[in-house]
Amino acid sequence: MPCQVAYREAILASVEATLRWALVTAVAPVAWGSNYFVTHEYLPAGHPFYGGLLRALPAGLVLLAVCRRLPAGVWWWRSLVLGVLNVGAFFVLIYVAATLLPTSVAATVMATSPVVMMAFAWLVLAQPPRAAQLAGAGIGLGGVALLLLTGLTAVDVRGVLASAGAMVMSSLGYVLAKKWSTGVDVLSLTSWQLVAGGLALLPVAVLVEGAPPALDGPAVLGFGYVAVVATALAFAAWFTGLRHLDAGTVGLVGLLNPVTGVLLGTVVAAEVLSARQWAGLLLVLGGIVLGSWVTRPDRTRPASGRPRCGRGPRPARTLAPGR
Repeated sequence: MPCQVAYREAILASVEATLRWALVTAVAPVAWGSNYFVTHEYLPAGHPFYGGLLRALPAGLVLLAVCRRLPAGVWWWRSLVLGVLNVGAFFVLIYVAATLLPTSVAATVMATSPVVMMAFAWLVLAQPPRAAQLAGAGIGLGGVALLLLTGLTAVDVRGVLASAGAMVMSSLGYVLAKKWSTGVDVLSLTSWQLVAGGLALLPVAVLVEGAPPALDGPAVLGFGYVAVVATALAFAAWFTGLRHLDAGTVGLVGLLNPVTGVLLGTVVAAEVLSARQWAGLLLVLGGIVLGSWVTRPDRTRPASGRPRCGRGPRPARTLAPGR
């Protein structure tokens, strides 16, 4: 009986921890979902490099001022690699995809990221995906398609390639960040990537786009929201989730991104979701819950650290001579 109680307690503690860190991680996709609306409504169009620069660099500098820690040793080149994959090139490709594709198509392509993150986690971290995670990713992707895709539309291949490239690069970057993050606090890890990604964009923005765009009051406030909430806070929450959860679970939580974008757009436009969209929304949420279901603790190694349950090993049988 004590062993059964300890096992149940271990299960509850595991579920509670997963739920807690999943809720922290969810801050990121929810903030990113709101970023679509702010970008389209308030930020200047036609400046993907300056847009990424003004989003990443101020956010990184704010976090750097908080953590007050510079990279050391291998973290100089690691910060640059992660900054390009997760921030610099990612922001630009997302902007390009948004200008060439309907939001529904771009978001659906990005919704394949949980599967890609699971594949990279298997290759880089030796963490094979669980069957429940693969099923959850498939259900979630189907839900995103129902939620966003309303019919046949012209699709620009360049936009699809940009969106797919952003998804693959960021998925690899997130898994590498998880692999390399041992011994580095989350705020430092996040700030180094954002600063490195922003600085990488700076010369490209000057060479390609020339002078920075003129910003009016709403644009300044918009960039403030994008930098502080949709970047600094969101990325810190995302990398916190990667610290405590496996990559597949974090990728599934990311499916809240298109859900937030749709719900926010519906509220702003005072529209009502169709039955098909409600079905898609429920499928996305169901896929996240299914794929995030934690593996039960091993009965032989309860989380409490006590000796394993059940009868101990049988004593060795002494054989009679000659038998």
